[in-house]
Order: sequence, then structure tokens, then C-alpha cells
Amino acid sequence: MLTPVERWKEIVGGPDEEIDLAEAALLIAAPEYPGLDVPDYLARLAEMAAALKRRLRGDISPTETLIALNRYLFDELGFGANAGDYYDPRNSFVNEVIDRRLGIPITLALIHIEIGRRIGLVLHGVAFPGHFLVKCTLRDGAVVLDPYARGASLGMEDLQQRLRVLRGGALPSTDMVRHMLAAAGKKSILARMLRNLKVIYRERGDLARALAATDRIIGLEPGSAEEYRDRAGLYLDLECFRAALSDFRNYLMLKPGAEDAAVVQRRVVELQRIAARLN
Repeated sequence: MLTPVERWKEIVGGPDEEIDLAEAALLIAAPEYPGLDVPDYLARLAEMAAALKRRLRGDISPTETLIALNRYLFDELGFGANAGDYYDPRNSFVNEVIDRRLGIPITLALIHIEIGRRIGLVLHGVAFPGHFLVKCTLRDGAVVLDPYARGASLGMEDLQQRLRVLRGGALPSTDMVRHMLAAAGKKSILARMLRNLKVIYRERGDLARALAATDRIIGLEPGSAEEYRDRAGLYLDLECFRAALSDFRNYLMLKPGAEDAAVVQRRVVELQRIAARLN
């Protein structure tokens, strides 16, 4: 039987389309919850979906199914936004979201997607700037939903205003918004969950957990230059100088034209001197 770490590597090492998103997301929590019963939580998701599906008419339309899903998740089961303690790490662990019925945009979106998929809806995550969303493909187009706002449907004007606030400037074009509504890959979703945890742990000074999250992100996205730079900073704080040197070099190799390339290069020179003294 594989350990959680081995199973994680097996899952994310395969093609994106073959990843079991719910299982992989639960495995993110495994290091924090020794003995976590991942199959039990997967069974609970399946039971939720089955309970809803039994109520649906055979001829129900996708739009009506979507409305039923929102009512079931947010009214009946009570899933909702943990706005009062947004940066609680438990909001990023799917087992805790299932138990507590509280989460942040990406974990509520994941529950929405996984239960929706099991009742026949075509749902995709959307890595919208600042706030993860869900897109449902219908016969006459796509509907964009915000699970953090109880599954509210967002029109183009809503999305433009959200981007305008984030950008602090002019109203973005509809073409720009549509470009940002592309379906997120499963590895991308998992990496975004881990980035949330990395930031939370970094802010709390929990460098070991921040480092572990970054290791997993790099495993998912080995071409992400910024993650090597961030991990180098963590290694520096932990006084792992050779590891920091290696990651700064990787950053420059992946992004030689970076704005901070000169600063990072000076760090490399300094670390080379330190590493030489350690020999």
C-alpha cells in the first residue's frame, strides 16, 4: 500500500486529465493529519452527490441542475465562506472544509466542481485574479459562478468591475475578461491551493511548512521560476546556503531576463563565497 506521499507523487506524475482532483486535494492535507482516511472523505463526497442526484428528475435541464446544486450545497448542507478567519490553514484542507462546511474560494469551488461532476454537470475551475471561480458549460454558453458567494452567477459587468478594483485603473475590455475565464488545469488548481498555504505559513513564520508547500508546487510546475526564487529565500532563512544557491541559479536559468536578475546574481556571488567557506 502506498504512503500518502507516494500516492501524491503517483497522481500528479500522470497526465493532467487523469488526475483525481478530489483525492489529490485531500492528499495535500495528509501531512497535517496523520492517518487521514482519504477514501472515507471521497465516499462522503460521493454520498452527497448521490443524495442530490436521487432528487433530480430524469428530464431536468442543466440550468435547473445547477440551481439545485447551489441550493443543496449552500442552503441545505451549509457550505459557506469563512470570511471571519480567511487565513486559517484549515480553509485550504478539503477534509476540514467537508467537516466544518467552511472554506475559501478555491476549496469551496473544488467541492462545487466535484459534487457537480458527479451529478452530470460540466464544471471547470477558473483561476480568476484574486478570487477562484467556477465555470459551467451549458448549451447556450457558459455561466460563471462564485462559490464563495453561495454560487452567485457573475455577468460580464461583474467580472469587469472585479478586475477594475484589482487593477486599480480603467475598466478592462470584455476580451481581456474572456481570456481570464479559461478553464484551469488540475495541476494548476492544486498549485494554487498550495500557494495559499505557502503564503499563510510564510506570514506565520512557519518556514518548514512553507518549504514543504513550495516543494510540492515545484513538483507540479517545475518550470515556475518564481517558485525557485521563493524557495531560495526560505532556504536562506533556514541557513541552508547551498540549497539556496542552487535555487537562485535555477531561477536565473529559467528567467534570465527577470527584473530582479541583477539582485539575484549578486546573491549567487555571495552564496558562492559562503559555500566555499563551508567546504
